[in-house]
Amino acid sequence: MNSNNANVKSNSADTILVVDDYPSNLQVLFALLENYGFRVLAVQNGENALKIAESILPDLILLDILMPGMDGFEVCRLLKAKASTQDIPVIFLTALSETVNIVKGFELGGIDYVTKPIEHQELLARIQTHLTLKKMRYSLAVQNEELQQEISARERIERQQALVRRLTEKIRDSLDETQILQTVTEELVKVLKTDSCLIELYDEKLAMATIVYEYKNTCQSSFLGMVQELTTPIYQQLLQKIPSQFVDVSPEFSFEMQFTKLACPIFDNGTSSRILGNIWLFRPSEAVFEELEVELVQQVASQCAIAIRQARLYEASQQQVEELEKLNRLKDDFLKTISHELRSPMTSMQLAMQTLEKLIHSEYPYYKSPKFTRVLEIFTNSAKRHNRLVENLLMLCYLDVKSETLTSEIINLQILISEILQSFEPSIQHQQQHLVVDLPLCLPLLSSHAATLERILVELLTNACKYTPAGETIALQAAFTDKVIEISVINSGIVIPQKEQHRIFDQFYRIPNNDPWQHGGSGLGLTLVKKMVEVLGASLELESKAGQTKFTIKLQRGIL
Repeated sequence: MNSNNANVKSNSADTILVVDDYPSNLQVLFALLENYGFRVLAVQNGENALKIAESILPDLILLDILMPGMDGFEVCRLLKAKASTQDIPVIFLTALSETVNIVKGFELGGIDYVTKPIEHQELLARIQTHLTLKKMRYSLAVQNEELQQEISARERIERQQALVRRLTEKIRDSLDETQILQTVTEELVKVLKTDSCLIELYDEKLAMATIVYEYKNTCQSSFLGMVQELTTPIYQQLLQKIPSQFVDVSPEFSFEMQFTKLACPIFDNGTSSRILGNIWLFRPSEAVFEELEVELVQQVASQCAIAIRQARLYEASQQQVEELEKLNRLKDDFLKTISHELRSPMTSMQLAMQTLEKLIHSEYPYYKSPKFTRVLEIFTNSAKRHNRLVENLLMLCYLDVKSETLTSEIINLQILISEILQSFEPSIQHQQQHLVVDLPLCLPLLSSHAATLERILVELLTNACKYTPAGETIALQAAFTDKVIEISVINSGIVIPQKEQHRIFDQFYRIPNNDPWQHGGSGLGLTLVKKMVEVLGASLELESKAGQTKFTIKLQRGIL
């Protein structure tokens, strides 16, 4: 064999069908092609050529044009008319005088032609070229199909991710467990086109499963409320958080229809991995769940677990809130009752002492003595202190309720502060203290609750009067910005130790080494101030150093 022709030898047993009505032509072509490694089939008429082409599906056909009976053109037309043979390359064999008809051959689906007498090297080259082109077309078609499958897979993944996002948004927005279960079952049935979907949840001991929600497109009986022991192999697999797909008979149908069942465990891959139950999906036995569908249900089950936990945490928190509210009501009822019981006898005692004092002055003046006056004064002051303690307890009891019912009003601070200070001037003079007032002339109007603000300032000034030594100063200052108004009560001559400052607002707390009888404190004054400031939506700051103590209230100006 000529080495120059080695490159046209077939690397595999490609099959070539030769169709020619002359036996001598068939013998020559048969020997030539077989010598170069091709598998060769030879026929002498068009009818046999069609039968062999349809049964064997050769890789290429060499087709003579002029044949008795069915000519090459008709054979080519019929080959291209059938889906099974339309992709087989056809090379026409034609005499020089027939070349004018080659155009017709191309129109009928032929891809090339070779003129007779046939030049062997030319024929081999054309055969090899068209076999290569056919393989390339096939390879390209396979690649296109694989690419299309990849694109389809990506589109399905994107649709799956979009579904999970949409479903996640729906169930995460809900804190109602029933609504979450309803959304999950309905969406899965609609998207995956299943017959039904149900959700079962486990008990605390992971011994029983109860079906708590279902959604179905078919007429099967309801599973709702059905309880199942977790003893079967299926549940042992599910408890290991492994999905299960199997075909089983559904006994709820009178004719016992078989279904493909998919069960996916409901658990969260996050901080808590406790399994809560399973999502069940049903399809006819001939329709299985594909891998992407199983992955989708697993993702939905994970989001379902998160949503269920959030709903249960919210429900538990609501129960705790209700319990706290109940305890608060009991506490308030107790304080109201005991405060009333304490105030009633003390009010009677106070009235009795006032009556006794008037009787002594008017009818029995000769019984009056310094000792008796002192005893009466002790009784009177003790009753006042006791009543003040009761009033403070009642105020603490009602402050939370007032915070919801307080109505704001326009307050002229110049007038309010002046009226408050007038009531303190006699006490300040008696205790030989100095009063300094520093108010801007253009102090703006304030929108707040006047009675509560007045009580705050009275408590702070009362506190200052108690603890300011003789000869020291009590100052009241005010300042404002575009957003806040600041009111400060300052007294000199006393400093609250740094370690005590964080406790100064605690209930019943008094600074050590201060005589409670001398100052008459209940330990509730600053607690009330702090609470009332919070009710007004303001803030309270304490600064105690360099021989003075300063309390500053910061009130939001609001829009006036």
